[in-house]
This record gives sequence, structure tokens and C-alpha cells, in this order.
Amino acid sequence: MSSFIIQGNASLSGDIVPQGAKNEALQVLCAVLLTPEKVRINNLPDIRDVKRLIEILMALGVDVTPIDRNTYEFQAKDINFTYLQSPEFVKISGAIRASIMILGPLLGRFGKAYAARPGGDKIGRRPLNAHFEGFQALGAEFSYNSKTTLYELSANQLEGKYILLSEASVTGTANVVMAAVMAHGTTTIFNAACEPYLYQLCTMLNKMGAKISGIGSNLLTIEGVEYLGGCEHTILPDMIEIGSFIGMAALTRSELTIKNCGIPHLGIIPSVFRKLGIQLDIQGDDIHIPHQEEYEVETNMDGSILTVSDAPWPGFTPDLISIVLVTAIQAKGSVLIHQKMFESRLFFVDKLKEMGAQIILCDPHRATVIGLNRKYRLRGTTMDSPDIRAGVSLLLAALSADGYSRINNCEQIDRGYQDIVQRLNALGAVIVRE
Repeated sequence: MSSFIIQGNASLSGDIVPQGAKNEALQVLCAVLLTPEKVRINNLPDIRDVKRLIEILMALGVDVTPIDRNTYEFQAKDINFTYLQSPEFVKISGAIRASIMILGPLLGRFGKAYAARPGGDKIGRRPLNAHFEGFQALGAEFSYNSKTTLYELSANQLEGKYILLSEASVTGTANVVMAAVMAHGTTTIFNAACEPYLYQLCTMLNKMGAKISGIGSNLLTIEGVEYLGGCEHTILPDMIEIGSFIGMAALTRSELTIKNCGIPHLGIIPSVFRKLGIQLDIQGDDIHIPHQEEYEVETNMDGSILTVSDAPWPGFTPDLISIVLVTAIQAKGSVLIHQKMFESRLFFVDKLKEMGAQIILCDPHRATVIGLNRKYRLRGTTMDSPDIRAGVSLLLAALSADGYSRINNCEQIDRGYQDIVQRLNALGAVIVRE
């Protein structure tokens, strides 16, 4: 297990470029299984979760050719279904939640699919109902093999149907879309997730020959096709990294410019940080955050405390709730953080309280942050990274604290952030991996 040793009271400056979007990368990587032709993907983040999924694809028989560190070509001519039923597959796919998204493309192209129970962050219940209900609506037979711990799906011919998803699940929508693109007839998916990741996936599938309309909305119409071909696709900048860097600049009183942000795809993310009092200057496709001695939280129009809550897109993404919470620690004013979607994501605040943050954990879903407004600094401490986003939030807190901090289990952070130590040290941070 690795650890980060962080020197606090950091003062950062300079430019930083966000990596490719992790969540989009995991979806479009699974989509290469839909065609025997070559698919080239640009701007892939070089992170642990992406590497694991590429390892799974290679073990399935996909030819993988690195062009450079962030560009790969994939060709899925033949699939090794024997491997899909092996204990090795169960072990490796159980370590990454995105492995569940191989079901849709395999079912759509081959009429059969297997997947292990997915792993990933332990942030609360993440049911798979939307995935399997969608597959069954298309005509697939579903079973769970308790001996092999594998989900098994089969269908002679998927048939297009009207599908009302039980929840606007991002991975569930992606999975059902990838199954439906080669189904017979027309599929309509209502209550579809409409995050930029889905917009990008559907755009890529259309380049491959799919016929998807309604892209970017919660109502998708898919006319099934018999064959999909190759394409070239470029992944968007990671909006979670962008939000993390905004919070880092404010918390450490730093002046930063985040380059090549894909501004049209950020939704309400900039406006939420502005409500915390953070000044953001949009310069073309860049975001400049000037040095601020203090940032004052807005109150609601009726004078009540500002509430930041997560919601399906175009609401505020749950992956940035932890970042907003830690950023609010040194704000002037108070914020109620309401994490609606996952019940275990706020438990890391105990470590922040040990560092001196004034946070009231109301229940598993809500926390009130009483801003310190620089009157007190956080204290360096030793802590563990429970998941990707909480881990980075603890890293930001440590950068702003007095003294040294140690974050154990930093492999969690590596799962979602490429070269985070090198990139932050280039801005003036002092972080050592041990």
C-alpha cells in the first residue's frame, strides 16, 4: 500500500490541463466490443481503472495497440467466451465496477454475455436493476449463477421496445443503449441518463453506424442496425478533475489557469463554485481562478443557508460533492451539503473534523459546513483514502493545512487521477509518494 506525504500551507500557481474523462473512457472502451473493425480512442486517461478495463479487453481477445500514452487502437475480431466464465475473469472484473458495461455490447453483438459482480468504490448501494430490466425488456433471458458468481444473459434476437428505466443510471443507460443499437426494430429509452458521458458514447456509436436520436436528452430513440464499423473518438476533459482544481485553488489561495476545459459540457459546475464565492474567469475554453484571500458563500434569496445537493444531470454531479464540502471549510459562511444519491460518501468528514474543520454530520446524507474564513488553519494528520473522490478531497485539505499530512491507500486516488503528484508538484505543491 502506498502513501502520500503532503507538506501543507501550499501556494500554487501556473497552468494545469485536465486529463480525459474517466467515466466516459470506461464507457467508450466497452463500446469497442460492438465491432470487428478498428476503433481509435484519443485522450484516454492513464489511470488504474482504465488500465484494468484494458487488461480485461485484452484477456477477452481484443487486439490492443498503444499509439502513445493516451491514444490506443482496439480491434475486437473474436471474443474468448471461455475466459468470460473463468475464475480469473471473476477476480479481475470484480475489482472494477465498469466491467458490468461489457454486458450490453456483448449481448447486442453476440446474443450472449457474462459479467461478474462489479467492484469499485464503497460509497453505498449501487443497484443494477436498470441494467437487467432494460436487457429483459429487449428480450434477453437473465440468470445469476451462484457457483460461478456470474451474471448470464442470452437472446436469440433482441427486439426493440419502449423502455422506461427505473432510475436515470449512467452505466445502466450506457449498457442498454449498447445492447439496443443492434436490436431488431426501434428502441425508445425514457428516463435515460443524459450526462456528457452518454452524449459522447452515443455520438461515438453514431460514428460507427448506429442510428440514435435524442442525444443529450432523457428520451433516446434507437433504430437497430445489423452492423457497426470502426471509428475514431476523442474523450472530453474530465469535469471532475476540473472541479477538483477549482476547489484546490480556492482552498490554498492560489492563482491557477485550467486549460482546455470543454466549457460547453460543464453544465452548472462553474455556477455552483461561484455560489461558494469563488471567482472564475472563463477565457475561451480555459478557466482562470485568481488569488482570493477569502470567498463568501451566497445565501438563498430568502436568507436561508445555501444548500448544495447532487442530482442526475443536468443537476450537480455527485462526484463533486466531496470537493465542494472540503472547499467550503475555509469559506466565509455556512453550507448544507446534501448527498442524496449515496449514503456512505460523507463518512470521510470525521478526518476533516480531526484536522479542525467545523462540520456537523447530520445523517449519512447531509453535512453542515461552518466556514472558518481563514481564522484557523487545518492541522496536518494521518488518514486513509476511502474512495477516489474522498481521497482527493483529503489531499486538498492536506495542501491547505499546517504541517505535514499522510494519506494511506493512495491507490484509490490513482484509480481516477493521472500523475496527480507530478502535476501538483509542478504547480508548487510538495507531495512525496512513499
